[in-house]
Order: sequence, then structure tokens, then C-alpha cells
Amino acid sequence: MLRTPRGGAGHGTAAADGGLMSIGTVLNVLRDEFPEVTISKIRFLEAEGLVEPQRTPSGYRKFSAGDVERLGHVLRMQRDHYLPLKVIREHLDAMERGEAAPLPTVGRQRDGEAVPEVSEAPTVARIGRSELLAASGIDERDLEEWESYGLVVPLDDGVYDAEAATVAALVAELGRFGIEPRHLRVMKAAADREAGLVDQVVAPLKRHRNPQTRAHAQARTKELADLTVRLHAALVQTALGVRLP
Repeated sequence: MLRTPRGGAGHGTAAADGGLMSIGTVLNVLRDEFPEVTISKIRFLEAEGLVEPQRTPSGYRKFSAGDVERLGHVLRMQRDHYLPLKVIREHLDAMERGEAAPLPTVGRQRDGEAVPEVSEAPTVARIGRSELLAASGIDERDLEEWESYGLVVPLDDGVYDAEAATVAALVAELGRFGIEPRHLRVMKAAADREAGLVDQVVAPLKRHRNPQTRAHAQARTKELADLTVRLHAALVQTALGVRLP
């Protein structure tokens, strides 16, 4: 259950704005339950229409307690049920209209139906090709081009990691500013190098004889991934001389 801050600087900010919170305060609240969430993730969920914070005259976001709860629901459904954003949005909208909205499931695609994944080990959330196209709002030609540049890559059985929908949506958004997929190959190459560095650090844990140590490798990978993403964002902001709200 998410809790709004009860004291400290974040509480003062919220109180001064009549209970509204800055994006930094929201980040601190969400990290109690979702330690991997970032400001970029919150901005992306806003861009996808999952939350609509108020804006100050100077353009800064201000979130209500309801906005924070909604963000928590979105992150929880991604984490626990592996749902793409389009499905999550439809589910939350139905709930707000007071409609009965059983939580859908997403798994391996077979004959157009979702089949739950069954495995003793944690599995990667998977979505089918048609579901990826619908969730990201792109067409077959776009997806084929992005696959040719390695920006979106299908898994061995032809389905996709659910995070591919996030990648596709961001590539499409950058395209609105004239940044073409071929321009993004440098970002893909940088991401691959960063992932390789993280994998190099956790590789000894993955090979360890102790099962608990091998399980710890996954948690360490997530922790390093979060730090890597935050460092990358800070370096880009520094290079551009901008400070994002």
C-alpha cells in the first residue's frame, strides 16, 4: 500500500501546494514499494496517458494523492501481472467508470489467445506481435524497420519481451521530433555496452554453486540496472545543459 510522506522536505512541499506533490516527492513515495522506478518512468507513464498531473504556470508537474495511487496500480500491474500499458489503461478506465473489470492476463500467444506461462523459474513477460503493435500504436512497416536496426528484437519463439512495447512507444515519440530509427542505433549500442558491464559484474554470482547466491544475482542485476539508467540520464542532462522537473 502506498503511503504519502508524513514529514520532512517532501511533506512541506506537498503541504505548501494544498496536498499536491512534486515529481521528486512522488518518486520517493513510490520507491517504498517500487525501488526501481525513476522520474523518467513517471514521465513516460504520463505521456502514455496513465496519469494526468496538474501543471503550475511555469510548467512543473503537481501530483495529487489519487495520481500517486493510480501510478502505484499501474506499476503493480506491470510488475505482478506483466500487462502492457494499453491493457492497463483500459482496465483502470473501466474501474473508474464503475464497471466490473477482471484483471486480464498476458502470456504466450496461441491461436490469438493468451496462454499463461508455466515455469518453475521466473519468466520474462511476453506479448504477441499484434499486441505489441496495438500497445505501441505502430504498424507492421514501422516494426519491421525497427527490428532491422535491432531496436526491437523478438524472442526465440517469435513473441516479445513486454518491455518491447515501452521501447516501441519511445521510438515513436522520438520520431515526432524528427529523430529516425537509424539515428537511434548509437543509443542501442550504448545500452548493449552498459548491459554488458552489468552482466560482467553479476556473472560470478550467476555461476555460484549456492542457489541463494544465484538468486541474489537477479536482485543485484536490477539494482545495477537502476543505477546505470539514473547515471545515463544524469550524464545526458549534463551534456545538454538542462535540468528536467
